This record gives sequence, structure tokens and C-alpha cells, in this order.
Amino acid sequence: MTTLDRLAATIAARKGADPDSSWTAKLLAKGPEKCAEKFGEEAIEAIIEAVKGDRARLTAEAADVIYHLLVMLAARDVALADVLAELDRREGTSGIAEKAARG
Repeated sequence: MTTLDRLAATIAARKGADPDSSWTAKLLAKGPEKCAEKFGEEAIEAIIEAVKGDRARLTAEAADVIYHLLVMLAARDVALADVLAELDRREGTSGIAEKAARG
């Protein structure tokens, strides 16, 4: 089991937990829209660190982005396995061709 698999499983386990006992449960209790908003905030913070060029800060912010992406997916009942299957489906396809196929 990979780190991402373990993190996704932990997030899924927190879905029904007491919001006072877990940051993840607190986010999920606020609903998918709040989870999406938090993901967006973290993505912006990662962009800022990428522009600044601070590798350590970018690494930390990237970890936050991945965590909040998984929380947002869980809030909408999208499994990490489904996202990974989509990436597998795209593997070996030119990015230009893949985007053109989506229209």
C-alpha cells in the first residue's frame, strides 16, 4: 500500500468521525463546497511557492495540496482508485491528443 493509498484510507475512515476529534472530519462535515474551497486555497499557496522558487516550502505546500485534493474527492465520493485508473487510461497517450479527444 502506498502513502497515497494509506492517506486516502485514513480520510475515508474520518468521514463519519466526530468533527471535534479530527481536522479531516471537520472539513468533511462542512461539505464538498468547503472542501473544494480549501483545496483551491492550498493550490494557490503552492503556486506562490513555485513562483518564489523555495523548494522546501513548495514541497510542504504540495503535500497540503495532495491531502486537500483527497479530502475533496472523498467529499464527493470519488475514490483515489478511480483517479488512478483514469491516469492509467491516459498513459502512453500524447497530452495534446488526449486534450483534443476531450473536446
